[in-house]
Amino acid sequence: MPTLTLSHVTGIAAADPAAALDHFEKLLAFETDCWDVHAALAAGQQDFVLLDVRSPEAYQQEHVPGAVNLPYRRIVQRTLSDFPEDALFVVYCGGPHCNGADLAAVQLSRLGRKVKKMLGGIHGWHVEGFAMSAGER
Repeated sequence: MPTLTLSHVTGIAAADPAAALDHFEKLLAFETDCWDVHAALAAGQQDFVLLDVRSPEAYQQEHVPGAVNLPYRRIVQRTLSDFPEDALFVVYCGGPHCNGADLAAVQLSRLGRKVKKMLGGIHGWHVEGFAMSAGER
């Protein structure tokens, strides 16, 4: 009888459903996606602060409508003083190739602020075909 060779997918067993549920529920506490951000903005339900953490030059060229530019290196208590203490920040950068959103999330967390990362960043926003804004805000 021939030996069955497992694929790279099944070669490592999947987690049991209870562990998977725990993992994915926790994961959603840390991230959101372009579709959900767009839907909230389109419905007028922006109950979060959308932070573009790229450079001012990149932001001015194009950014997600409704986003505020605050480069991750400038995230300090003073630059957050205009935002409510209980605000949820949703951060994004260029996309999967960029760790600026992760760096911003670390800094916001260190400052005691709630934060989620928008998966895909600008790249993901483009892939979804959503409109962009340009210029200062």
